[in-house]
Amino acid sequence: MSDASLLQLMWLASPALPIGGFSYSECLEAAVDTGRVTTEAQAGAWLLDQLHLSLARSDLGVIAQAIPAWQKRDHSAIAELNAWVLQTRESSELRAQAEQMGRSLLEWLRNHTTADSQQIETLAALQPSYPLAFALAASNTGAPLRDCLLSYAFGWAENIVQAAIKSVPLGQSAGQRILSRLTAEIPAAVDHALSLGDDGRQAFSPMLAILSAQHEVQYSRLFRS
Repeated sequence: MSDASLLQLMWLASPALPIGGFSYSECLEAAVDTGRVTTEAQAGAWLLDQLHLSLARSDLGVIAQAIPAWQKRDHSAIAELNAWVLQTRESSELRAQAEQMGRSLLEWLRNHTTADSQQIETLAALQPSYPLAFALAASNTGAPLRDCLLSYAFGWAENIVQAAIKSVPLGQSAGQRILSRLTAEIPAAVDHALSLGDDGRQAFSPMLAILSAQHEVQYSRLFRS
């Protein structure tokens, strides 16, 4: 991988990317509120389960197919993958997150050089979800597919660990230990995602859906999901 490709992936994974990922806890805040996550160990176990049972089987699997589709300009496949993401978000909060972050990354792409105007307008016409917008951004970096998925997963891990630090709450050292655990497991999650076909992807995580619905009416909240 070239220096330019590596830097582009680092940029896409950065918490400083202006897409609003810091404002979502993906139900972790609800798990804290209901007493399911109250310690560093529980937070680490929760996020490892989310990595393998949710992210690897859903978003990472979509991106693994979407990047080649963008590179081949297979607009039919792109539309189908985007629709799958939106249809499998099981609560209004989770769908709103996918849509808001997708729109924000689309606007970033309009001011960047990693996608041409035709690709950007194709994305804009889709009611873009974040995984499809990320796939477009990554598809033009020249980086290998597996590295693109590693970048996405690490960006997710950094954001969700910060959510844990704020909501459990935890100290920065505890957050770094959890991030270390997640980082060790990300390669296996990415490899699983790369092995999935259309019939292998799934978004069956009922407890996340239940907690997300509860979070919508939670009395006090720091996060939007």
